[in-house]
Amino acid sequence: MADLDLADLQAFATVARARSFRGAASAQGGSASTLSEAVRRLEARLGVRLLNRTTRSVTATEAGARLLERLLPALGEVQAALDVVDGFRDTPRGVLRLNVPVIVARSILPPIAAGFLRAHPDVRLEVIAEDAFVDMLAAGFDAGVRYDERLEQDMIATPIGPRVQRFVTAAAPAYWQARGRPSHPRELMAHDSIRHRFSDRPPFPWEFEKAGEIVRIDPPARLTATSLELEVETTLAGLGVISSFEEALAPYLASGALEPVLEDWQQSFSGPFLYYPSRRLMPGPLRAFVDYVKGLGAP
Repeated sequence: MADLDLADLQAFATVARARSFRGAASAQGGSASTLSEAVRRLEARLGVRLLNRTTRSVTATEAGARLLERLLPALGEVQAALDVVDGFRDTPRGVLRLNVPVIVARSILPPIAAGFLRAHPDVRLEVIAEDAFVDMLAAGFDAGVRYDERLEQDMIATPIGPRVQRFVTAAAPAYWQARGRPSHPRELMAHDSIRHRFSDRPPFPWEFEKAGEIVRIDPPARLTATSLELEVETTLAGLGVISSFEEALAPYLASGALEPVLEDWQQSFSGPFLYYPSRRLMPGPLRAFVDYVKGLGAP
């Protein structure tokens, strides 16, 4: 198999991850026909079909899935090795791909990303914001941001953003006037709630703590959504009670458009972490980002 082309292997991995020739071409900045020819060439040299193709989708065969599983770490090491050589340049350059939760992309990452890009003009940053649990490496990301309860094993974790956060429970003034304000978390069971859920799992229970007493409730939802913007707008319309990140609600709390309740019951929790593989060779853009984040310190 000495005649295998590294570019063909990379083309296969890109298409298999994207499950689409067009999507892979868009991500790679090439053409779908070029990628298709590269995959056909690789299949011919290996003598086995790697991808099942239909007009609507592309999926890996069993052989293709096995190859992709072993190939991704190897390609990552090749890229990291090249990035190490690239690191001998005066400044890091290349693409840094991050997978982050929506709240981090909205409230924490913007000033960090802006400062990093100003400090490293030759680095291009690609951020995918989603709340679903993803296999960062298999999906082709260099690093991700998560909260401590969802960190993967065998990863290095570096604090990023605020070290302490909390949820705030709030509603529009008109809602409280019509429905009354709760004095205990269990009274929220008699209220309409605006719930957030993740695409890969149901909503978390609302959790409160005061003087050692922990209360977990699942209030009836008037709206359940994966969109924080929709949840906030529905709450502002006076249709229910929301419990969400303080950073997301801060502008509306400051203006009086939303009013908090049960403030002495609100739990604090540790802030997010930047996590990345503990591999020996780290890509130049990732090394630069890690160093930049560490240099910011804890807000």
